[in-house]
Amino acid sequence: MVGDVTGTPGRSLYVRLFETERGTIGNWVDAATGEHGDLIDLIRLNRRHGRLAETIDEAERFLSLPPSVDDEQRNRAPGPPARAGSPSAARRLFAASKPITATLAATYLQSRGILHLADLSALRFHPRCYYRPHDDDGPGTPGAFAALIASVTDDDGTQTGTHRTWLDPSGSAKAAVASPRRAMGHILGNAIRFGQAQDAMAAGEGIETMLSLREVLPTLPLAAATSSSHLAAIQFSPPLRRLYVARDRDAAGDAAYAILTERAQAAGIELLPLVPGLGDFNDDLRQHGPSVVGARVVDQLHEADRARFQRL
Repeated sequence: MVGDVTGTPGRSLYVRLFETERGTIGNWVDAATGEHGDLIDLIRLNRRHGRLAETIDEAERFLSLPPSVDDEQRNRAPGPPARAGSPSAARRLFAASKPITATLAATYLQSRGILHLADLSALRFHPRCYYRPHDDDGPGTPGAFAALIASVTDDDGTQTGTHRTWLDPSGSAKAAVASPRRAMGHILGNAIRFGQAQDAMAAGEGIETMLSLREVLPTLPLAAATSSSHLAAIQFSPPLRRLYVARDRDAAGDAAYAILTERAQAAGIELLPLVPGLGDFNDDLRQHGPSVVGARVVDQLHEADRARFQRL
């Protein structure tokens, strides 16, 4: 019996030693969080693996220990944990999270007018994500909050980082802390992706901005770069010929668009702006609804893309 999958002292997580109506022998459950599974799941969460193959390798290494291993080898301390903020730590956090369906993360997105939550494999939910207080946070700031967890990937779909949005317990807003959004791992040039990049795609800064576009252009591949500086540096996929940029109406958004214009021209990519009526497209969606936003966005698409991507 331990406190959680990381081995924190406590009694809420336990492995069943006997078959009961509530569970199978050998399975585990964390009564505090509702998490449960078999021993492979427990290894995956404890080691924060991003792929099942890593977990299988870990299990096989353990089971293949030869019987002649001496006591010194048996008592050897495990390898060091992944360095904080590293791509490995980012992948482990994402692996330790769960799908957003029926979670506080879904409640948060719905409060922002984002209702189509199916097929969002890049997003997950963590009920107790560690938060390191900022200098501007007040005394007594909690060390963990529920969080919307997003996978940052490169063009090939390899996860290079993880983005965290800490949430208010009500689910109606971000957590009331100094920095409710943070990224870890390798973010520069990469993005949170919704859909596979094709010859045409749209990129912008925030998750909510790009999911707002997804409400009205569900088949257009989208990428959230997490910030204006990262948007300016986003890598272009080889098949890309036309890039739409969902612009935030501020100085940082203007600067990112200027840099992208130069880069796109040099790469032979057509760059087209998507301009919101308010500060960003999530502001538009919440203020005016999907019909008005859809009409506004479709008018800004290249003629060849209007029938191709707009919602039927």
